[in-house]
Amino acid sequence: MICLSKNLSDEYINMFARGSKLPIYDYDYNHSGKEILIRSLAKRKLIWKCIEEQQTFYYMDSGYVGNYKSDINPNGWKLYHRIVKNGLQHDTIIERPSDRWEKLKTKIHARKKGGNHILLVTPSEKPCKFYGIDLEQWKQDTIDQIKMYTDRPIVIREKQPRFQRLRRTIYDDLDNAHALVTYNSIAAVESVLYGIPAFTLAPTAADPVANKNLWDLEKPQHLDKYYIYSWACHLAYGQFHIDEFKNGTAHRILLEDKYGN
Repeated sequence: MICLSKNLSDEYINMFARGSKLPIYDYDYNHSGKEILIRSLAKRKLIWKCIEEQQTFYYMDSGYVGNYKSDINPNGWKLYHRIVKNGLQHDTIIERPSDRWEKLKTKIHARKKGGNHILLVTPSEKPCKFYGIDLEQWKQDTIDQIKMYTDRPIVIREKQPRFQRLRRTIYDDLDNAHALVTYNSIAAVESVLYGIPAFTLAPTAADPVANKNLWDLEKPQHLDKYYIYSWACHLAYGQFHIDEFKNGTAHRILLEDKYGN
């Protein structure tokens, strides 16, 4: 594996590479035929090229759990990052040990009932460009579809800078929600763990536990808590603390993992 770091200055790519003793190159390096590690949807052309040419790639982006303020992260720093082999999300459930999930100390809430509003979480600019959608058109189309199937009020949560998301977290908007609707946001993962049904309209890590059809808004699927736990254990094996970048643990787990994503 070689690690591609924009201007050789990508903090997290460099951290992973140095901890794993892997070579670091800029994006102009001829990586044809080699396994590569990249970060961010801004590399969409390269990602699509790897998919089309069936070149193995590892994709790094924000982790699913652990980046809000908590007992394991009192400052709410961005400590966890996911790494996916040949994809953008861990969108299946593979049986995993529970050790990594338990270390995250994240509660899986029972299904909450009696909520009032639909929380619509809009995608950010990068996934819009990656999937070729117009944000405003998507937002209006999705609102129109939601209104076809429910008369509940719609609360819109726009993509915000990280400091604002920490000030008013997704959980503030999930309180008293009946369901969450999003394109591909990690908010879907957070919603399911918080006990609120999620509806996803593009590939996400929540796909195994999310609803896909808006006509089910009033009657979302009910999932067994053990099934959600199995899904959470799988996600925990796809994300890593930055200390695991630095000491090579993340690389070792990726090499040992015979399942891929």
